[in-house]
Amino acid sequence: MSQPGVYENLDIALIKTQIAAMMTDFLEKVEVGPGDVFVLGCSTSEICGANIGKGFSQDMGDAVIDTMLSLLAERGAALAVQCCEHLNRALVVEGEVARAHHWEIVTAVPVPEAGGAAAASAFHKFTNPVLVEHISASCGIDIGDTFIGMHIRHVAVPVRLSWNTLGSAHVTFVKSRPKYIGGERACYQL
Repeated sequence: MSQPGVYENLDIALIKTQIAAMMTDFLEKVEVGPGDVFVLGCSTSEICGANIGKGFSQDMGDAVIDTMLSLLAERGAALAVQCCEHLNRALVVEGEVARAHHWEIVTAVPVPEAGGAAAASAFHKFTNPVLVEHISASCGIDIGDTFIGMHIRHVAVPVRLSWNTLGSAHVTFVKSRPKYIGGERACYQL
């Protein structure tokens, strides 16, 4: 199912292969494991060649979520999926993840037209989905310039990979590192 006007001939199998390759490259560079939360911002409109918010592909949303869930489950990491601005960039997470992190749960159900296709897919595929407004994730991927930075723990650092597009969407990976505190006398390594 897609919004009219979205590029319908995009090969979903190819997109899934590309996401898996990108994530594998990222996961070789950044340690992601049990207890970590990985945030996904995804515009299926941008992947398919439309402007963000101007079309969607539920099939593409399903493909992205299926691939991400599989890769992160292998490492015991949790996936948080950012909704669009119509839901104030709230995030879909598993209920037990929200409770473990003491995140405040809010009430809404993402749909492709208000939340986005990836968030709607996550809401249907998660075991016990809930929405939260704010998180502090250790790393993430932004597909289509959805601006996930507000959900990344300080200090956010871009991770450069050989991949920077998925379909027609711009892609950015990010990780976090602990803050440096102190000053000119501070020592950061022994």
